[in-house]
Amino acid sequence: MTLSFLDKILSIAVLAATVVAFVNGNRPGARIAQRARQLAGERRTAVGAAPVAQSLPARIAARLAALGDRLPLFEAAHRSDLARRLTRAGFRGTRPVSVLIGIKAVTGAVTALAMLMGSAHVPLLEHWMMLRIAAIAALFMIGMMLPEFALDWHIRRRQKQIATALPDALDLLVICTNAGYSLGSSIVRIADEMRTIAPALAYELGLTAQELRIDNDSASVLHNLADRVDVASLRTLVTTLAQSQRYGTPITQALRVLARAERAQHMHLLEEKAAKLSTKMTLPMMIFILPTVILIAAGPAVLSLMAVFK
Repeated sequence: MTLSFLDKILSIAVLAATVVAFVNGNRPGARIAQRARQLAGERRTAVGAAPVAQSLPARIAARLAALGDRLPLFEAAHRSDLARRLTRAGFRGTRPVSVLIGIKAVTGAVTALAMLMGSAHVPLLEHWMMLRIAAIAALFMIGMMLPEFALDWHIRRRQKQIATALPDALDLLVICTNAGYSLGSSIVRIADEMRTIAPALAYELGLTAQELRIDNDSASVLHNLADRVDVASLRTLVTTLAQSQRYGTPITQALRVLARAERAQHMHLLEEKAAKLSTKMTLPMMIFILPTVILIAAGPAVLSLMAVFK
């Protein structure tokens, strides 16, 4: 009993020392980020900005971002990859990467702590210290990977929403170009019209319209849109618009053909899902409906046979 208690205290001390080492890591990037935040705060004070009371989620995000800035675990390449994936998920700004890293650290520590507290009740781990440490380390790594899995799921969900709403946006773009709108004005109008039915696509189009006001190179702005969203149908639209502006071809006819093709592809996807529905319904019918039908059909006969042989 005493040995188990000392073993648990030693494991807690090791985990606590690891977390403290991560939090108190004094790497140059953390010092640079801290200095940048101080300069931003001094600038807001210099211009006389009134202090704004932050909400609870904002304070939690600030704490997580501060924790993410202090962690020396992630290289610049991994942070760049996280920034690109966060952009595709719709998270903008300078702090989402730090917030995500802080969330990864917290989830890893929580899963490792849960494994540490429950390892004493696992039959094989309660007698072997090395297996317990290996299990805690494995749970820590799994906990750190969970936020990235959730981020990838959110990216796929957002890309699916954008791809679903794109045929309607193409129809509106054809109408706007026929009415004599320029490309920037058409994108602004489509973003305003689709803000309620497709907020993700409307947000990306609104951001593209703002970039078009600043940068005259519409081709690079459209390619930035395709890189941010990373949807195949949107890349086709961007390529069509860029080639039409480069070679001076009529954009209305190209957009009409592209809208018809996107609508047909969307209908094919719906037909494919409808064809798969019968196969997907087989297992639920066998589990929930077939036993009831057998009970209703064969129940009276079974009861009659039981009464005869009784």
